[in-house]
Amino acid sequence: MPSVVAAALALLFGVLLVQWLPRLPPPWCLALLLLAASLLAWRRPRWRWLAFLLLGVVWAAWRGGLAMDARLPRSLEGSDIVVVGRITGLPQVRRDASRFDLRVEKATLDGKPLSLHGRLTVAWYVDPPALHPCSRWRLLLRLRRPRGLLNPGGADSERSALERGIVATGYVREDIGNARLSAPAWCVDGVRDAVALGIAARVHSHHDAALLQAFSVGDTRGLEQHDWEVARANGVSHLIAISGFHVGVAAVFGVWLAMLIYALWPRCGSWLPRPQAQAAAALLAATVYSALAGFGLPTVRTLLMIAVVALARCSRRASSGAQSLALAMVAILLVDPLAVLAAGFWLSFIGVAFLMLCLQAQGRGLRAFLHELSAGQLVMTVALLPLTLWFFGQASLVGALSNLIAVPMVSFVIVPCALFGMLLLALCPPLASPVLRLAGLLAHAQWWLLEKMAHWPGAHWYLPSVTPWALLLALLGSLWLFLPRGVPMRWLGVLLFLPLLLPSRTVPVDGAFQVWVLDVGQGLSVLLRTRDHTLVYDAGARYPSGFDLGAAVVLPSIHALGIGRLDMLMISHGDNDHAGGARAVVDAFPQAVRHAGEPARMSVPMLPCHAGLAWQWDGVRFRVLSPLAGAAPGGKSNDRSCVLLVEGRGGRMLLTGDISAAVEPQVAAALGPGPEPVLLVPHHGSNRSSGAPFIAAVDPGLAVVSAGWRNRFGHPRPEVLARYAEAGVPVLNTAEEGALPLDFPADGSFVRELGWRRRRRRYWRE
Repeated sequence: MPSVVAAALALLFGVLLVQWLPRLPPPWCLALLLLAASLLAWRRPRWRWLAFLLLGVVWAAWRGGLAMDARLPRSLEGSDIVVVGRITGLPQVRRDASRFDLRVEKATLDGKPLSLHGRLTVAWYVDPPALHPCSRWRLLLRLRRPRGLLNPGGADSERSALERGIVATGYVREDIGNARLSAPAWCVDGVRDAVALGIAARVHSHHDAALLQAFSVGDTRGLEQHDWEVARANGVSHLIAISGFHVGVAAVFGVWLAMLIYALWPRCGSWLPRPQAQAAAALLAATVYSALAGFGLPTVRTLLMIAVVALARCSRRASSGAQSLALAMVAILLVDPLAVLAAGFWLSFIGVAFLMLCLQAQGRGLRAFLHELSAGQLVMTVALLPLTLWFFGQASLVGALSNLIAVPMVSFVIVPCALFGMLLLALCPPLASPVLRLAGLLAHAQWWLLEKMAHWPGAHWYLPSVTPWALLLALLGSLWLFLPRGVPMRWLGVLLFLPLLLPSRTVPVDGAFQVWVLDVGQGLSVLLRTRDHTLVYDAGARYPSGFDLGAAVVLPSIHALGIGRLDMLMISHGDNDHAGGARAVVDAFPQAVRHAGEPARMSVPMLPCHAGLAWQWDGVRFRVLSPLAGAAPGGKSNDRSCVLLVEGRGGRMLLTGDISAAVEPQVAAALGPGPEPVLLVPHHGSNRSSGAPFIAAVDPGLAVVSAGWRNRFGHPRPEVLARYAEAGVPVLNTAEEGALPLDFPADGSFVRELGWRRRRRRYWRE
């Protein structure tokens, strides 16, 4: 056993090392490492663990290079490409668009074939037809390479695209050649979709049906953002996406089925011994259910563990839990080393490893089962707390109690009831209706309780960004806390959580301030902090799909930077790319003072923002320069933007919203004398702003543009960049840099730090 576990850990460490590299090693380097691994394995048996580590490095780097090379060539970004492909997964139908993954079979540009293979993420905005899993289509697509927003505490969609094998993203262009080539063929996703439709037709409540679809076949299309917030607040997201425990329940169902068959027909034992038949039935049931669940990482991990145990049972060999877990990890890493980029990989394997290490057998019977169930939830909550904070920036302190209630209810009541209903859907559909309705009522009751618990204190617990060393120490502390009884001073494990709970933070001194121009795509959001106060200027967009940059970028950045209070929210004007995320920020910080350049256009009550409004925080002065008080409500919306000047001892910054050249002279006149400011480029670099006289009058030391990557407006416009270059002003763009931190110390000029894309370079970030 130790050799298997050591080999698995060495392979994992080698694969993990590659994921921290800013660029992948060249092929000749991988060849040398592979040669060294072969020599070590052949001539130095005691160093075989190092051979596995080097093998992990070579394998992960090679697969990572293949995945990056498979992406759409940069020269083809923005081109219209004809693609023939098959829909994979379950298409999502929303109000604004239908979204789906397309497996490329053939691609052409201007009639010439392209070497494009892999999966595409596609949106169909204009009059999308009914899309079915496994159907083949010919579509005209506008594609680009995967690229996402990069901010403190934010999700890394480029890493996710690499892990999922996404080679390009895009949308369907209107074209008479867009057509379905064939009817959907039989496939697992088609069965999943049919089961989901069968549940929806028999469970009257749409929300109950959506929950049951998620619990049964991993179909989360019917769940809203609120549902995921409830799940995160209770730490039960793993149950919604079908946990590995559900696969274990399906395997037990297979064992019981084999026992029933052998009880009814004992002569089966003459053909195949019952233990081997039970192992085979468990593996078969687990495989079928894992397929219906979409082969998510937790289900695959459990399936592989069951496969190891079943094969050992069939070959009459013993297999320990640690061996099964190690072999399952090796299998996943050999099939897909990029799986380590997914949070589910770590939460799944480390959670099961902690349960194996920390839970002691308490005999058999109901009492022992209840002890293991309750202790297991405590172990999982504490052990996975550091990982949850690392990946998601938040954790739930009520998760142990929530899981103690939800795990047995979902795994032992709702899921078996749903499985039985799914079986009846195939055998006798009329009998499936009462069973599925009962399962829906049980899911409704369970969710009602979770919604109540989501409002308990500690349900949403945020900490600043976790460093790798704090994560490692907290994991060791978790292990120490749950060591077997008799180990002295187990309580000292709590001390190893301190770097996680009390991280070091740089807070501005009196007269200084810090600014983060967040990466919100084609929009704007700026986070500003003094010693004891925080201001958010604009909050990004909210899209018809429900994606809210206030919730997805602004709030995670606030939490990741260790800011626990927001004093003011200022929205420059009412356009969606500036004001769409305001409600999410207001809901999270209702006590914050709110100002807006166009209060009448806001979805939440806000005070008017006008020239002359001024205040001081911690030695830092704030002055609103525009719009003029009492100005007529007519005119362009952009020119009613609230323009804010922030002045500290070491420098100043001018936040301009979307003002145009018509307002720029007024702003420049109101600016007053002082050191050269950092200028937030008006209107994302539109040609109707940033006039040469304005640039000369403001004389900025640095200009910052907030714009989307390859946005359809062409912002910042080349002629605007030329005007700044002619004035000798350097320009930084969030589309290229990610979030941009700026430090204005009290005893010197502003400090321009590396953007988030350069600060945390990885080989999959471009």
